[in-house]
Amino acid sequence: EKKRFRLEFCAGDEYSRFLKEDSIVNDLERHWIQMRFHENCAKDKQPLWEHEYTKHGICCSNLYKQREYFLLAMRLKDKLDLLTTLRTHGITPGTKHTFGEIQKAIKTVTNNNDPDLKCVQNIKGVMELNEIGICYTPAADRLDRCRHSNTCDETSSTKILFRG
Repeated sequence: EKKRFRLEFCAGDEYSRFLKEDSIVNDLERHWIQMRFHENCAKDKQPLWEHEYTKHGICCSNLYKQREYFLLAMRLKDKLDLLTTLRTHGITPGTKHTFGEIQKAIKTVTNNNDPDLKCVQNIKGVMELNEIGICYTPAADRLDRCRHSNTCDETSSTKILFRG
């Protein structure tokens, strides 16, 4: 089996901010929300999009320019519709589930490829699902298995909060 690697932190052209008038900004604001940032900062500096492009998008710049990268990412996200998948499996906002239950639900739409589930411990010490990573081949022609970040407790007894 070939060695798997993450598409992250490659050399290449830096992120260039989209103009507010650019139609892609409305789509990104709807599909790739910069929730952790104040609205004005999010619109002006685009920190989340810059982070994601710098971390992952540059690695594909030989195949997709920045605009195409984001259009493709939104298309792939919509195609999987993880929130609906989770809901179908009883994983709804405010409920707690084991790592295995969350992973199993997501694997129903990823051709059985493991997602990369990332957790954080919230103020009350509760393990909370923070991010779901879905991995693709560089050409985005098929899903690929993700390496686990090991930020979630993967034991079957620990319940992870899905805030939604």
